[in-house]
Amino acid sequence: QVQLVESGGGLVQAGGSLRLSCVVSGRSLRFFRTGWFRQAPGKEREFVAAIVWTGDSTYADSVKGRFTISRDNAKNMVYLQMNSLKPEDTAVYYCAIGPDSYTYWGQGTQVTVSS
Repeated sequence: QVQLVESGGGLVQAGGSLRLSCVVSGRSLRFFRTGWFRQAPGKEREFVAAIVWTGDSTYADSVKGRFTISRDNAKNMVYLQMNSLKPEDTAVYYCAIGPDSYTYWGQGTQVTVSS
């Protein structure tokens, strides 16, 4: 059974930083696409960042230059370093993995950025 557990969320002031972590069990990350998504209250879930097994990464325009996604295949971990946080980054952040589309999802971790 594949499980994803996110951690690292919390309350931070605008301009601050947080590092989210996602530990994956039940399946090796090695050849999987891994991504972070977020959902703010009253809004649709949206893509934040993704990284594939080659190390190539993509970002939503809204976070480009501020967020960095990374992964450690040996530890089966995915990370999201978030810098220069803005109030509009407030959301529940989800980790997801899959061979092509995102098949497996975590429960999410809350990030709240105060102004």
